[in-house]
Amino acid sequence: MKFVVAIKQVPDSAAKMAVENGQVTWGDAPLVLNPWDEFAVEAALLQADELDAEITALSIGGESSKEALKTCLAMGVKEAILISDPALERADSQAVAKVLAAAFQKMGDIDLAFFGRQAIDGDMGVTAAMTARLLGWPAVTLVAAIQSVADGKIRAERSFEEGRQIVEARFPAIVSVSKDIGEPRYPSFMGIRKASRAIIPTWTLGDLGIAAPPSVVKWPEVLNPPVREVTTEIITGASSKEIAETLVDKILAEKVL
Repeated sequence: MKFVVAIKQVPDSAAKMAVENGQVTWGDAPLVLNPWDEFAVEAALLQADELDAEITALSIGGESSKEALKTCLAMGVKEAILISDPALERADSQAVAKVLAAAFQKMGDIDLAFFGRQAIDGDMGVTAAMTARLLGWPAVTLVAAIQSVADGKIRAERSFEEGRQIVEARFPAIVSVSKDIGEPRYPSFMGIRKASRAIIPTWTLGDLGIAAPPSVVKWPEVLNPPVREVTTEIITGASSKEIAETLVDKILAEKVL
């Protein structure tokens, strides 16, 4: 069997976003494998361990995205591919889905494609479904557990606010997972050493045989929330009653109540 995991490199979850000159900046925050995608890698590895499937990690981004792909390799993924092209620098979810769909078709014979629930930088959470729609594959989203992968179909348990739902879909299929799938494994020491020496091929849009997909959602400008001046005043008085009365007067004056 053949699996692929679509991953993304994002700023560390502890990073704080700021806006400079109308553009988003994460400062000097390190770039890491998207935390949600770690669960997707774990889901693929769990199934591969049972089915002896081959897994390829796939990412769209700049040269630095190879570090996120190496994290996948260190976790146990067999191969990794980077799609990098200057025309994709500001690609939205729809453009990314078109590129991933073309990449999946180029790879060929994919049984299951795993996605994380969302990326922590954009928080859109729609790329998996969009890719499935473009390919005409079933999309099994919000997967909390995979019950079986056999006889050309996947049986999975979806988790949502109202409860759990059991669904089945035939291969090839897109699977996006939630953190309920299981705690991602730590990269082994040998895995880290092997990943550090890995040669990761890079595909361009030309290699995929497609032109740069237009982005229909753009962020022409990002604004910081208005700064609100906050002052602190300590209310004193001869008695607790006097303090309470003064506090009430101030609350009414500020029209809080």
